[in-house]
Amino acid sequence: MESVVVLIVGAGPSGLSIAACLSQLSVPYVIVEREDCIASLWRNHTYDRLKLHLAKEFCEMPHMPFPESAPTYVPKLQFLRYVDDYVEHFNICPRLNSSVESCWYDEVSSCWVVTTRDQANDMVTNYAARFLVVATGENSAGNIPRIPGLGDFPGHVIHSSNYRSESSYAGKSVLVVGCGNSGMDIAYDLSSNGANASIVIRSPLHIVTKELIYLGMKLANWRFPLKFVDFILVVLSYIWFGNLSKYGIVRPSIGPLILKEKTGRSAVIDDGATALIRRGDIKVFGPISSIKGNVVEFDDGKESYFDAIILATGYVSTAGKWLKNGEDMMNKDGMPKKDFPNHWKGFKGLYCVGFARRGLAGIAVDAKNVANDIKAALDMMAPM
Repeated sequence: MESVVVLIVGAGPSGLSIAACLSQLSVPYVIVEREDCIASLWRNHTYDRLKLHLAKEFCEMPHMPFPESAPTYVPKLQFLRYVDDYVEHFNICPRLNSSVESCWYDEVSSCWVVTTRDQANDMVTNYAARFLVVATGENSAGNIPRIPGLGDFPGHVIHSSNYRSESSYAGKSVLVVGCGNSGMDIAYDLSSNGANASIVIRSPLHIVTKELIYLGMKLANWRFPLKFVDFILVVLSYIWFGNLSKYGIVRPSIGPLILKEKTGRSAVIDDGATALIRRGDIKVFGPISSIKGNVVEFDDGKESYFDAIILATGYVSTAGKWLKNGEDMMNKDGMPKKDFPNHWKGFKGLYCVGFARRGLAGIAVDAKNVANDIKAALDMMAPM
């Protein structure tokens, strides 16, 4: 049994951010990661053309800004270089290939008992931690929807986390299921490079430009009321894109920032897909009713043949699978029970980082809050 002050589970941006914040406060910690690298979601499960959808000033990890030379919207490879530099700068040394098998709170010793298994050598390690930080994030596993007939589809089916580029899809009919930022980006990527792309849009969504969301974030940071900011964004979006309902895109009844705050659903930041939809290069379909062979049937009675399906259907948290005695903080889906900004703290030294549904900016806020709270608790425990 290895005794540690703070055990951090996860070495993505969330885990690395809390590690850096603890380091700044001279609080010792151990960080474990199930994959063989840091930031594995970004490194191994994102498409090649990905860029940060928000300006870099809203995506900085704590205590280290992006280099001045970095573009406003940082591409994937540059972001990974930034993360690697972050790890080196704060001397963060994650224990990789360490998958958590069990985690529970020991009332007798007042500590969290965590068992990990090294995926490389099958070695088991037990930790006794005074504080436990769940930093596996809200995007730890791809969400695969239940669609009748999907398992029998004879074509190529992948989750968007396994999509890299359009190179193998040229000349093929591809259905992208999901209309978030990833779905729209992938549909644009496919259509712009020789594929016959279609996209499933199942619910209302906001589409904005990068400039508009930047304006909205600035106004929100300047404490303008969100209703006022949303009104501006909706009006300007309508002026820019026009009425998109005739193309199968309907705006939600509430504005983009309030929608994000209440549900975690982000506005789609357009990178060219909307123009292709209006031109008919990307076809829009509604919800899927079933799949029969290569033919996808939709709720409105339409049918279409596809060679491949890409599921841009989001992610789920896996914290609920291994975390026991954390019911005061997490629900059965591995997400915080409390709403932002009070979601990050549970009882008995349990914390979470990266579950605010506010991207990298939310991660930075969480990490600072958690580190300061742990430091305050330790100071109270110290002998006078």
